[in-house]
Amino acid sequence: MDQIAQLADWMMNEGRRSGDPVKIVSHFCASLIDAGVPLWRVNIGQRFANPLLIAWGVVWTPDGTESYDVTHERMLTDGYVGSAFEYVLEHRHPLHKSLRGLDSETDHVSYLEFADQGGTDYYATLLFYGDGSLHGCTFVTQSKDGFSDQHLKMIEAALPALSSAMEPITMRKSSESLLRTYLGNGPSEAVCNGTIKRGERTSLEAVVMFSDLRGFTALTDLADEDDVFDALNGYFDRVVQSVESHGGDVLKFMGDGVLSIFTIATPDDRTQQCFQAARAAQSALNGLSALNKDRDQQNKPPLDIGIGINVGQVSYGNIGSPGRLDFTVLGGAVNVASRIEGLTKSLGHRVLATIAVAEAAPDLFCECGLHNIRGVACPVQLFGLIERGL
Repeated sequence: MDQIAQLADWMMNEGRRSGDPVKIVSHFCASLIDAGVPLWRVNIGQRFANPLLIAWGVVWTPDGTESYDVTHERMLTDGYVGSAFEYVLEHRHPLHKSLRGLDSETDHVSYLEFADQGGTDYYATLLFYGDGSLHGCTFVTQSKDGFSDQHLKMIEAALPALSSAMEPITMRKSSESLLRTYLGNGPSEAVCNGTIKRGERTSLEAVVMFSDLRGFTALTDLADEDDVFDALNGYFDRVVQSVESHGGDVLKFMGDGVLSIFTIATPDDRTQQCFQAARAAQSALNGLSALNKDRDQQNKPPLDIGIGINVGQVSYGNIGSPGRLDFTVLGGAVNVASRIEGLTKSLGHRVLATIAVAEAAPDLFCECGLHNIRGVACPVQLFGLIERGL
């Protein structure tokens, strides 16, 4: 057991400080193999506190080590239901199972797949963390003799050290994932880096895109609650995917509105980010068109949106009370984006942009003339997006 003691020392010191789950799991498996445990495949699963991702993990094989994410939807599939992971988390004790003589009608598909690849024995057990959470891990061997009792004792003896190295990574990943989910990539990174005081802010240049769902009040009056939430989620999904796939960052949902920015890091980025925002708006319209086809088949009314795009200086940071903060962008550029979105219906264009944005993508916009914008002294020249369908 001297090798297990050496492994524990490495895990609680170098491994824990490394913050690298792939390195930790690779060293863990290599050390067990050196100690005589005949490993062929190891999966270290970690549970998330996150509304979008429920778990992540690291898989080791002799060919390499890689990490993965698990969505809530995947947990409802046959890949998890009836698996060893479900068993150990539900029953809270290990599972040792031979992969020989399996029944294709009753045994879980994972056992059958491992057996087809030469697996002979399977062991699933638990990692216990300081916050009381449980996490699963599985071990497969191709040894003709399977795992002996001594092999399983060595695995169990090494698990507390593995927990000590993996727990801080899991806690950090869980916190960062939650921040990204609720704040967006840019704000979450700023908060993680220590921008957490009220009033802390940064002035920067950005393209601001404000999207609003048309007819939302009427929808809430006529539809039941489930239909309203279904419509909002479908609309938000299309807008968020469009913004993020074009390099933007969704900052917040405001009722049925979406506030997004495309940060301009250097002057050379300005034209490109304006162009990306225009492409994101077109992508959102196309995504909404596809969503409406699905809604039509379900006899649900179509959804429509208005989008305003502007570029300029914004203040990016924390506002609020000492006990409750919000990370947002403020400034004239944000106000103009919101107010020109309000003109989309009357001007007959679902996407309106200021001249600074339109000049970056002249082939995508047509001129709509000068218009008075509340809070702006002089009329503003606006441009409508020339829509290009799917």
